[in-house]
Order: sequence, then structure tokens, then C-alpha cells
Amino acid sequence: MKLRNLRFLNTDAKKVTRSGWRLLRLPGAATAVLLATVMLVTGCGNESKLASSSSSAITDPAPAPNDDAQGETPSSGSSGTVAAIKNPSKPSKDKPSQQAWADPKSEMVLVNKKFALPDGYVPTDLVYPNVPFTFKEKIEKRKMRKEAASALEKLFAAAKKDKIYLAGVSAYRSEQTQIALFNRYVKRDGEAKAKTYSAVPGHSEHQTGLAIDVSGSNGRCAAEDCFGGTPEAKWLAAHVADYGFVIRYPKGKDSVTGYKYEPWHIRYVGEDIAKTVMSQGITLEEYYEVIPVSGK
Repeated sequence: MKLRNLRFLNTDAKKVTRSGWRLLRLPGAATAVLLATVMLVTGCGNESKLASSSSSAITDPAPAPNDDAQGETPSSGSSGTVAAIKNPSKPSKDKPSQQAWADPKSEMVLVNKKFALPDGYVPTDLVYPNVPFTFKEKIEKRKMRKEAASALEKLFAAAKKDKIYLAGVSAYRSEQTQIALFNRYVKRDGEAKAKTYSAVPGHSEHQTGLAIDVSGSNGRCAAEDCFGGTPEAKWLAAHVADYGFVIRYPKGKDSVTGYKYEPWHIRYVGEDIAKTVMSQGITLEEYYEVIPVSGK
């Protein structure tokens, strides 16, 4: 039987179901052996075949209006191969083990185009951070996990002292919301193109409750390229690590993360990791020593 990137494709219904995007997780060296075997069998290039073989969209609940897909902008650096772990049995000194960053309950969890959250994952400690947003409604995308929300409040307060006025744009996003968003883009652009700028359900950082898209309080350039030149973006780049956040998709790292520069998308990982990542100008993929999503 030919393995297809550890995913199941429902070709009868010609729809990609959420269960069709599960990735297997095994501890330590077993992961490396399994993934190496799969990469050899699949030739590390079946993502485009998967995309072309399923032209229809994911089952679509009511779309969530005026929301972005990941805070994601198109990137050509995504090959769709399963990431392999470098030296999985010998994690680098002072760095989290694979067990730590594979735990969805951990603030260190790695979620990207290769590593997914469990089916139907919902954080159990979601709260509303006491910070301004670009909208007034108390809805899903205003929530964050408790620890991240507390850190965000401190970050916003520090920015305000420096006369930088921030606002949240989109924080937590449920799997169902991501399904609706991804489905919308598939209908508009086709599955292959949609996957270059939108997270497949289960692979969005927003679902962790640890990520948020941020803008200035006026909402201008929210989740847009022009945000990168604003005082707010420059302040975030200089100070997010002090509060345990990283700029998750740095400039020039799209071949590693799979997404182009997103100065508005910040992710809580805790101060120790954040300060290392930001001071070295690296990504979480590089910090955890996993092969980039491009497979290169």
C-alpha cells in the first residue's frame, strides 16, 4: 500500500475531510524512522498530487466574515512534505524535547504546515484579554489562552507607555472557523493555491489560542503588508520577546515557515524561547531543529 504523507483522502466524496489531514506522532527515534520511510516511499512530493486530486472544498459551515486565513500571505516555499526531526534522540542542550513541542497543551507547541493539532482541539483555558481590539463584539477571535492573554495585557500596557497604541485583530480561531475560511479560499482560488496562503484546518496557530494578529489602534494596515513600515510594527519587533512573544513569520524565512513576512502575527512561547528566537533572528522551526516546511 502506498502511503501518502500520512494523510487520508476521501476521494469517493471528492472532499477533503478534517480527518484527512492528521499527522501521526511517535516519540523519539521512532518518529525519524517512520518519517524517513514515508519520505522515501512518497518521494517527498505528493502535496501537489493531493491538491490536484481533490478540487472540491472542505465541508463548509457558515463562513466567518471579515477574518483572515492565518494572518497568512501567499508563499511559494511550501512543498507539503512531512517534516523530519534532526537528531530526535539527542535534543540540543537547554532546548525543549520533541515531547514538549508536540504537546498541544504546551505554550511551546509547534504548529505549522507539517505539524497539526489533534482533531477538534479546543484549549480549556480561553479568556478575553483586557486589551482593545479593532471590533467591540466579544466573539471567538477575541479570546486567548490565559497565560498568553496575561502576557498580551502587559505587552499592550508597555507599548502604551511608549505612546504606541495597539489593537488586536484576530486571536483564537476554532477548527470550524478555519474550515470555513479555508473552504472559502479553495472555492475562490482552488485548493493548491489556497494552501500557499491559508492554513489547512488543524494547522493554524490561531487554534492554539497562543497567537494573535495585531495592528495599530486605528486598524490601518491590519494584517496587510503595509503594517511592516508602521511604528507599531517596529515597536513589536523590538519588544515582543520581553513578554514571551515572537514574530512568528520573520522576513526572509518563508522557505522555512511556509509563509511570507507577517509582522502583525505574534505567537506566545514564553520569555526564554522568545528571547532566544528573536535575538538570533530565527524561527521556531530552526529553534526546534526541524527541517523547514519546504523540505530543503
